[in-house]
Amino acid sequence: MVTRSTNRPNIVFILSDDQGPWALGCAGNGEIRTPHLDALAAEGTRLENFFCASPVCSPARASLMTGQIPSRHGVHDYLTGVEVGPGAPDYLAGQPLFTDALADNGYRLGLAGKWHLGANDAARRGFVHWFGLEGGGSPYLRSTMYRNGEREEVTEYLTDAITADAHAFLDREAAREEPFFLAVNYTAPHKPWKGQHPKEFEDLYTDCEFASCPQEEPHPWQPTVGGVAIGGEPDVRAALVGYFAAVSAMDAAIGGIMGHLGRLGIAEDTLVIFSSDNGFNCGHHGVWGKGNGTFPQNMYDSSVKVPAIFHWPGRIAAGTVRTELLSAYDVAATVLELAGLDPTPFEHGPGASFAALLAPGAGSGAPSARAEDAVVVYDEYGPVRMIRTHRWKYVHRHPHGPHELYDLAADPGERHNLMDDGGTHPALVDLRSRLAGWFARHGEPEFDGAALPVAGAGQHSPLRPPAGRADPFGAFTGPNWDGA
Repeated sequence: MVTRSTNRPNIVFILSDDQGPWALGCAGNGEIRTPHLDALAAEGTRLENFFCASPVCSPARASLMTGQIPSRHGVHDYLTGVEVGPGAPDYLAGQPLFTDALADNGYRLGLAGKWHLGANDAARRGFVHWFGLEGGGSPYLRSTMYRNGEREEVTEYLTDAITADAHAFLDREAAREEPFFLAVNYTAPHKPWKGQHPKEFEDLYTDCEFASCPQEEPHPWQPTVGGVAIGGEPDVRAALVGYFAAVSAMDAAIGGIMGHLGRLGIAEDTLVIFSSDNGFNCGHHGVWGKGNGTFPQNMYDSSVKVPAIFHWPGRIAAGTVRTELLSAYDVAATVLELAGLDPTPFEHGPGASFAALLAPGAGSGAPSARAEDAVVVYDEYGPVRMIRTHRWKYVHRHPHGPHELYDLAADPGERHNLMDDGGTHPALVDLRSRLAGWFARHGEPEFDGAALPVAGAGQHSPLRPPAGRADPFGAFTGPNWDGA
């Protein structure tokens, strides 16, 4: 065992795929079985109000890596097109990633799982190990991975394959003097669901009522293919069983990783972070899917909020739930500060470190570099933008709407759109002004999503020339829609 300064922790960043904020036992769901994540939260800090920057995979992941918003990093929808090989574009080429800063300060980096930011087969700077999924989605029982650039067909359960690779990385790196960063990017619980998951986990839900996933009347904006919600599957109960089983299988895998850290004697020196790329609706609001489960895209809390747990014995408060409004664009700076590095290069945009909120004994008034915006978060999905305070949520759809305004104090379920009441609500002018000013401040004109034809059906090429085609974005065309 190597003992290193607690200012230079190892970092294991675990990211799930399409996990709603409701899909955790420790978040109050009594139906889903997540004992290991519940234990992680009990020994660490869970963020109750943590938001993705865009409620779909690739832009959300790009914001995690860069600390920027889609209107600056240029990834506005899940990525399709050429994803591996010499012709595959790296959508974040030339943009600083927080992992670059870790590499520059001696960290050895590894990836096990989904990348989905272009050139998915190519290890990024500082990564000494790369086991990347070919695209954005995959069956669980047959998947194509790239191990350090070499194609590999995987026939074991994908969650287990990703986990096995993570274990092997830990075994190789634990005894080294340098600290490591390991991204464990699961595809769970992204569909497909029915018949995809180990029986032992499906059996947990044989008699489940799924009261936590009420099957409401289909949302009027929900596209369908053959009568089936575009983000769902025909057999709704089997889909629910599969979704829950995928989460529980991943939870068991995470328990194995935590146990491995303990056996290697490095648990006390390792920061573990768990989150998801975006949220998900399993019937909530009458939607199956995330932001692009409807057209126009939605910004319901079940789509834009995600689970988030931070765990580091002695350095992060145990058994704590924070309710501040925080975002994925804050993560890059936070990780660097927790690693004892300078977070400020990733605080020139919208993000700011919230490391102080995680410290043992941190009160409600713990400082945040975000200051003025500390009680506000913002989201975007192409021409759809959101501002959310603790009380208000306003969703603006460029150029003509429909817009939404919710008083979350009176209507936490986002059921009554105040824009339908007629007149101008007193809160609206301030919310619109803040929304417009924030995006003008943090966006970049050539990447501004407000004027882009983003329909939630994929981005095929970068916005900057040379683009692979004149139209970088897809439209809902039926069965080819992936929604990764």
